[in-house]
Amino acid sequence: MTRYAITGAAGMLGQDLQRALEGRDVTALTRSDLDITDAAACAKALEGFDVIINAAAYTAVDDAETNEAAALAINGTGVENLAKAAAAANAKFVHVSTDYVFKGDATQPYGENDPRDPINAYGRTKAAGEEAALAVHPEGTYIVRTAWLYGAGGPNFAKTMVKLAGSHPEITVVNDQLGQPTYTRDLAAQIVKLVDADAPAGIYHGTNSGTATWFDFAREIFRLSGNDPERVQPTDSAAFKRPAARPAFSVLGHDAWLAAGIEPMRPWLEALEQAAEDGVLAA
Repeated sequence: MTRYAITGAAGMLGQDLQRALEGRDVTALTRSDLDITDAAACAKALEGFDVIINAAAYTAVDDAETNEAAALAINGTGVENLAKAAAAANAKFVHVSTDYVFKGDATQPYGENDPRDPINAYGRTKAAGEEAALAVHPEGTYIVRTAWLYGAGGPNFAKTMVKLAGSHPEITVVNDQLGQPTYTRDLAAQIVKLVDADAPAGIYHGTNSGTATWFDFAREIFRLSGNDPERVQPTDSAAFKRPAARPAFSVLGHDAWLAAGIEPMRPWLEALEQAAEDGVLAA
């Protein structure tokens, strides 16, 4: 029987990965169970597994600007430790990465093999993790880049919008950043499809299809949670000064799925409607 390990299992995606793998031999490892910055601990904890899925990450984008070393320890060194452990166990290693490895100034979807060019510390640490994993375990590493995640199991933009709908008569949301809202339930299912298909190792873009701005996304969240979408008004990024620069264009292409014979993820609005049915947008 195939043995699976999930690191970062307590996070939003980690919880949905556990659900997607229900009924299989799964070991869910939280931060308290495994410190991925400890190479020896990783090697010991991951012996005997066939598939290792890493959903652990330092995700505080703004904080990483002044704590890049701490972010790199998890997003870079930690990923390398896991990849080395996977190589030693002859296991598949699925690592969840991000659109932030790109500069965000493109005009067409980023391809899986487009050059990395991050514009902030978080993106640099995630790029380092990708490069390390592919270097130490090239035949068994699957990089799954995602973006704009929301789901039931943690704080996220969708939940924040629902909360604000209950406390603010009107909100403003940026309308000059384009991306792909992605439901963690869909991403978890897609990762399982990737592993089950015995697809070629390499880079895949795990985002729901289509495009939206944060403003578009917010309006649909309001609508689907029973609130008036006209209460959401557009603004631009200049109105929100933050320590870390954000990519203006975070649209990822899905050619690798098609090449592997796997259907890309469904449209983002269809996924959001499912999330509403699942109770993710409940107040």
